[in-house]
Amino acid sequence: MRSFLQREVVKDKNFLFLSFILFLIGFVFRIVNFTSWPIFADEAIYIRWAQVMRAEETLRFLPLSDGKQPLFMWLMIPFLKLFTDPLFAGRFLSLLCGLLTMFGILIFSLFLFKNKRITIFSLFFYAFSPFAVFFERIALVDSMLSMFGLWAFLLSFLSLKYKRTDLAIFAGFSLGAALITKSPALFFVLFLPSVLLLQDWQKKEAKKQILTSFFLLFLTYIIAYSIYNILRLGPNFHLLSSRNYDYVFSLSHILEDPFNPFFGHLKDIFLWFFYFNSLFLIILFVIGVWQGFIYYKKQTLFLLILFLLPLFIQAEYAKVFTARYVLFVLPYFVLISSLSFLSSKLKVFSWLFLLGFVAFSIFQNVNFAFSKESAFLPKSERSGYLEEWTAGYGIKEVANYLVILSKEKNGQEILVGTEGYFGTLPDGLQIYLNSYPNIKVAGMGLDFKEVPSGLIESSKNGVLTFFVVNSSRSKISDFSHLEKLAEYPKAKKKDGSFEKLLFYKVD
Repeated sequence: MRSFLQREVVKDKNFLFLSFILFLIGFVFRIVNFTSWPIFADEAIYIRWAQVMRAEETLRFLPLSDGKQPLFMWLMIPFLKLFTDPLFAGRFLSLLCGLLTMFGILIFSLFLFKNKRITIFSLFFYAFSPFAVFFERIALVDSMLSMFGLWAFLLSFLSLKYKRTDLAIFAGFSLGAALITKSPALFFVLFLPSVLLLQDWQKKEAKKQILTSFFLLFLTYIIAYSIYNILRLGPNFHLLSSRNYDYVFSLSHILEDPFNPFFGHLKDIFLWFFYFNSLFLIILFVIGVWQGFIYYKKQTLFLLILFLLPLFIQAEYAKVFTARYVLFVLPYFVLISSLSFLSSKLKVFSWLFLLGFVAFSIFQNVNFAFSKESAFLPKSERSGYLEEWTAGYGIKEVANYLVILSKEKNGQEILVGTEGYFGTLPDGLQIYLNSYPNIKVAGMGLDFKEVPSGLIESSKNGVLTFFVVNSSRSKISDFSHLEKLAEYPKAKKKDGSFEKLLFYKVD
């Protein structure tokens, strides 16, 4: 293995240079104007959890209270020490996961196809893919899940290919890390044996090969589930399974109503790839499947299993379904797409589609960085990340105002009431005020018809009191106790209307 890498990679300066340029492009697409997008609801929750877990050792399993695995938050803690902006810290972790995914694609492609041209195209597609760029600019666990899944398959494949126990152990570490990142890691557990398709079976040594392969896979599983069982140390381990049923149907669903929501979700999947990867890359993927079965049958079948089966299963069983839930299949999509340049007969068409993909990707990625409201997004993603209450426009500005006020008032007690109990508010505000113990942030509920009495009482007691609420959640008609300090409009909806974050002082 080492000699292969030295021969194919280390000694090929042109390949190293092109790979470096693609990594640099991928990094730039993801890092420019990194915090320009408003904080998203789940980002606020994860970052706030990480802050609490950093401050209080006994709460290191806090995410289990909501049925979530904690690894993403654990790994975020060092970045909170490194960067002063908590949103930048969380998003930087996601970006690093994306770069490690790119590195995994490079290694996997080299060993799968032994063709550096295909490897460069794989890296190119992932570096430019708006699907990857968008979600690796956001502090969500899905980028980490995708990274650990890819490395679990890669290391398991290499352990079987070279009969290496150490690589099987590392595959177990990666699979175990995926299991304590997010529940869809179960797909990696289910499909890990598909690496057996890639083995060169010899008739004379078939029995020995089978025994060795199963031993290595068994070792990987043992280590992975040993890591997973660390979560049993947390007091709410049982919530992992019970909360999963909020997101997926039971296994019997396929017998009861097999086509609902199956076909609807398949349509969603196509639209997500259309919006985030363009029709050009979808066509290149189809060509890649065709060419792959001509030149790389086993590898193409393996990659199709990892790409299609999780999508079909999710389409059948998912109650809640958004684009980021399928991010972890993107590496296998781009690996197959890179095979579209194998045929000399289709060379002209492939290059034309590639140019179309590049133009689309540059348009999307530049908009992600500089003109987010102009980006070409699916309806649900535009709504969630830009238009609705989940988009945290104005939160950092409110926090900055309160910090300045706190310094001017020499640390006087400040109370900020917000809508909600967790999510964009109050968590999005709390992450910026974590270092100011005199500023208390309290969630007050939803759909307000009047100013919460607790805030009025607080103001009467001489505490500087404020109220932060989204316009869609406020039906208040009596403003006698409120002085509007600012409002922060969100992105315009299709009908021209828009929500606002409202910031009041309570008198």
